[in-house]
Amino acid sequence: MNSSKTREKAAAGGEKAAGDGSMPLTGHLKEMRNRVAVALVFFTAGVLLCLYFAPQIVTALMNLGTRYHYTFVYLSPQELLLVYFSISLIGGVVIAFPVIAYEVYAFCVPGMKRSERVFFALALIFGGICFAIGVAFAYFISMPFMLHFLIQFSEGIEVTDSISIKEYINFLMTVFIIFGIVFEMPMASVLLTRLGILKAEWLIKGRKVAIVVIFLVAAIITPPDVVSQVMVAVPMIALYQVSIFLSRLVRKRKQAEQENETI
Repeated sequence: MNSSKTREKAAAGGEKAAGDGSMPLTGHLKEMRNRVAVALVFFTAGVLLCLYFAPQIVTALMNLGTRYHYTFVYLSPQELLLVYFSISLIGGVVIAFPVIAYEVYAFCVPGMKRSERVFFALALIFGGICFAIGVAFAYFISMPFMLHFLIQFSEGIEVTDSISIKEYINFLMTVFIIFGIVFEMPMASVLLTRLGILKAEWLIKGRKVAIVVIFLVAAIITPPDVVSQVMVAVPMIALYQVSIFLSRLVRKRKQAEQENETI
């Protein structure tokens, strides 16, 4: 942000800007308060919207299990209501994420150089996209295999499944979050490379070890069948390769920027 705009914002907040155009601490605190308030308004609106459609959302999630003949119950009078609230809170974050990301960007960007602004904006955008892809992968591909495998354990024995809706939704949300975080691997590599913490050469040297670790992680977060583990491990290995490519790209761009600054 240029000095004139900074002074205008400081004046609007009742604070005097410094001679170099910087904003005093109280001005930053007021700006942060305003941005947090905007984010909370959109979050609250998202929660209320999701709460209105909570029965439809829960039904859509239940359909993943009912197609494999799961039956669901709630074990206490308030359990279903608590499920609605938990779904609404998560949905509120999802709906408000674009606004939250923009407010974070707008608050942090004044102290950045132009190249850093572009990088930060792309990191927020593609970070959200990668997380969404991970959740979609879990919903449409991994979760059906997991639920189908787990229900097979009840075949051949006199056990009737009556799954608590709360435990079922918690299981789904946990898997969705895990996959969303896993799919953030390329963005994490880009960020760490940009900060000088990670190098593509290290990723290449550690590729064999990483593949072993990936299969171990896949075995932990999936049911103990080969198909589910492979379906999780293969995308993770692909993401690791993408991380190497992006790490190289970011490092070359960073070196080019440093050379231009020294000229």
